[in-house]
Amino acid sequence: MSDDLIPATEALGERLAQARAAIAPRFIGQEMVVDLALVSLLSGGHALLVGLPGMGKTRLVETLARVMGLDWSRIQFTPDLMPADILGSEVLDTDGEGRRSFRFIEGPVFCQLLMADEINRASPRTQSALLQAMQEREVTIAGQHRPLGAPFHVLATQNPIEQEGTYPLPEAQLDRFLVQVDVEYPDRDTERDILIATTGTEEAAAEAVFSPAELMAAQRLLRRMPVGESVVEMILDLVRACRPGTVEALPVVSESVSWGPGPRAAQALMLTVRARALLAGRLAPSAEDVQAMARPVLSHRMALSFAARARGEDLASVIENVTAQVTRVEAAA
Repeated sequence: MSDDLIPATEALGERLAQARAAIAPRFIGQEMVVDLALVSLLSGGHALLVGLPGMGKTRLVETLARVMGLDWSRIQFTPDLMPADILGSEVLDTDGEGRRSFRFIEGPVFCQLLMADEINRASPRTQSALLQAMQEREVTIAGQHRPLGAPFHVLATQNPIEQEGTYPLPEAQLDRFLVQVDVEYPDRDTERDILIATTGTEEAAAEAVFSPAELMAAQRLLRRMPVGESVVEMILDLVRACRPGTVEALPVVSESVSWGPGPRAAQALMLTVRARALLAGRLAPSAEDVQAMARPVLSHRMALSFAARARGEDLASVIENVTAQVTRVEAAA
């Protein structure tokens, strides 16, 4: 570890603590949800927030944008939303002398933080408009490559697919989300705090802690964080054990999973375990970080087989089972 990495990492940890403190008054409780959203931004990735309406997903994204100092846009996804409503379009202008030319009008995707609200209410064609933007941080319109904001992140909210009027996200788009964040019901004490804090005459305001340049510097610093060989091997073992039809797949995977994670999942785990260690004030990730990030990274990159769904199995339980087996093997070695 280089001499400048330790003080830089410690200073970043202090700034992240300030960011969490700034978010807490506006998104009360559910620290795990906040941490996973911050992990996504620190890792330079995108996050998919899954939960029922009214769980505070939109409020969290708005608060994150303000605390991280990002220029943000919001798109409300609806069944009649078109790709041009996201990306922008060219319009034909006529000048004072009657000459005509095309002028490009940027869509809301040209920002630093894009909130895709209820992303699974739009048609698959419209959802696919974000594929290039999420992977390459640019869009191609009328043959021209147009770069997006720097940094560029998508925080999408999704209603459970069992609800009416929703479309399942394509596998290719799901894989572009670094993590899936499950936003669940708060406990009674947390809900009481929410009730009191949000129904008075005043609400807490979020203040910027980071700037876009500082966030990008944090992302570069994170990639310099060392990862021990045992953690690297655990990441590889975990991802490869979740792929049905391969020699390294565990029996529970072969019996219950129809398709598993690709190499992008291993990359996501490598980044997110570093980010989680940073949030905890540590200088290097551990096996505990791999265990904690397994479900958020893998749950949207795997699918249960029809037989497993008929048996009433749960994908989260399968991931926890695989993680426990891989961890035991690594500990024994």
